[in-house]
Amino acid sequence: MNAKYKPSDYEILRRRCVELKESGWKQKDIASALGMTEGWVSQTLKKYLELGPNGLLARKPPGSQPKLTPEQLLKLVEELNLGAAHHGFPGHIWTRSRVNELIGRFFGVTYDPTQVGRILKKVGWSLQKPTKKARQQSEQKVQQWREETVPELKKSRG
Repeated sequence: MNAKYKPSDYEILRRRCVELKESGWKQKDIASALGMTEGWVSQTLKKYLELGPNGLLARKPPGSQPKLTPEQLLKLVEELNLGAAHHGFPGHIWTRSRVNELIGRFFGVTYDPTQVGRILKKVGWSLQKPTKKARQQSEQKVQQWREETVPELKKSRG
């Protein structure tokens, strides 16, 4: 599609294309008059022959069919809720690649990793970034530092 036209403009152009053809114009002359390619004219006329006036209507082009059914999406959420470790992954974090692998195991299809995030959003899951924490960190020592050292640091600044 040409960037200078809105989808509704194309409907007007398609109707005009058919009118000109029915008036005896040649395809190359129609293309020239409408500022479109001969291929566009050919496709428009073909669609009109196949679908009649409905073939000229402006409509959003359909996307591809989803690989997972709504029932499969529900099953995916159930499996995700069991946790990553339950499914044999080290740790408890779900990554896009892990979710994609799980989808492959259960449903026999895979997605581009960028699309896995879209699927997770669709089922109500959101991106979570784990907080970084030193492995050797002791909760007891952190609490002691907060109670004893932080107040002293605040006093020395004042």
